[in-house]
Amino acid sequence: MPATPDRDPAPAVTRALRVLTALAESGGAPMTLSELARAVGIAKSSAANLCSALEEGGMIERDARGYRLGRRTAELGGAFALQFNQVREFFAVCAASEVLRGEVVQIAMLDGAEALYLARHEGRAPHRLGTPLGSRIPAAQSATGRALLMGIDDREIADLLPAEAFAPVTEHSVTGLAELTAVLAVARDRGYAVDENSSFVGLTGVAVPLAPWNPSDPPLAMGAALPSRTASAERVAQVGEALLQAAALLTNPLAARA
Repeated sequence: MPATPDRDPAPAVTRALRVLTALAESGGAPMTLSELARAVGIAKSSAANLCSALEEGGMIERDARGYRLGRRTAELGGAFALQFNQVREFFAVCAASEVLRGEVVQIAMLDGAEALYLARHEGRAPHRLGTPLGSRIPAAQSATGRALLMGIDDREIADLLPAEAFAPVTEHSVTGLAELTAVLAVARDRGYAVDENSSFVGLTGVAVPLAPWNPSDPPLAMGAALPSRTASAERVAQVGEALLQAAALLTNPLAARA
């Protein structure tokens, strides 16, 4: 008998996910019904039915310009992040730190070759740096991404990061595996990773890996975003030490006793 082609067991769900993905990738710009239909590859009438159901569920919203993601997606993103004990404790730990309480501090997870940002402590500093929640940055280029890679063997990193993972984001970005390997060796020796303008010009990142609370947890890291103009070597070291102390507080106490 000829092989039966794979069939989508829930085509409506798959198409709804494509609608949400298209809106997520639009950069915040609303999309019209016709644009969504083309992006998903379905008839406009089918797109209208999907959008109606998603709008009723709060997953998307509509205004005069078109559709955009709804508030329900933010609620689900927050609920995903709060599954991890480190994220739940993170805000109180940052607020209690004399060094970190005034800084922008974030938690990210490793997703393929990218750092995906899950949580953000705003701090009290006048600047607003860092990466919006849900954003992705190539792991090779940001301090938080490098902290995520610190616990991975260099040979595994070579398999994990394709050539396009080294596409430069700024003129200071690392451009290859050998350069990244050297950067990670320094980070492992001192306990924290640093990114000087390699993910954003004018921003210096300092980040540390977080020990998994549970064996099933994905790799997580915590990083602070500093204006490069004030990120002296002394300040970077001070923030790095504060992050290491915070990471120790975010370790599962039962695992520490085991």
